[in-house]
Amino acid sequence: MEVCILPLGEVDEGTLIFLSEKLAKIFGSARVLERSKIPERAFNNLRMQYNSSVILYSLHTPGGCDVVLGVLDDDIYAGDLNFVFGEAELGGKRALISLFRLREHGRAREEMIKERALKEAVHEIGHVLGLLHCKNRMCVMHFSNSLLDTDIKSWKFCERCLRKLQRSNDDTPCTASGGM
Repeated sequence: MEVCILPLGEVDEGTLIFLSEKLAKIFGSARVLERSKIPERAFNNLRMQYNSSVILYSLHTPGGCDVVLGVLDDDIYAGDLNFVFGEAELGGKRALISLFRLREHGRAREEMIKERALKEAVHEIGHVLGLLHCKNRMCVMHFSNSLLDTDIKSWKFCERCLRKLQRSNDDTPCTASGGM
């Protein structure tokens, strides 16, 4: 499976390279696409945030990409939620993550931000592959309502979610093991 990472606006190059390397190990192949702009219509002046759904559904999947993962470093929200770390098209081809809230407004170390970004990327790609939220707090598919939730969980799928993935698509090379 080919995951294509689409930087939206200004995104740290080191984080993009890290995501590309790690997602390639997990899903089989990953590459970083040429930077794109965040759609202006996604910005909500009242909230001073971007609407993640507007951004998500504006993403186009280039040829050769099974999944496009938009990555931005701006604050995003969905629906009535105050913020989201990301959003995905369940069973589709598009996913989106924001690094903004993963930073704790600059207090987090770069390694921690990268690890959080990986967890959120794998989580959203899991939704693209048809997985719902998992009750296992250590599973990457567990819902993150806060940074604490993200920090507690692993970047790996639990055995139950991994079996669901393997049943739904026998040729998806997802792995639940391997080092960071």
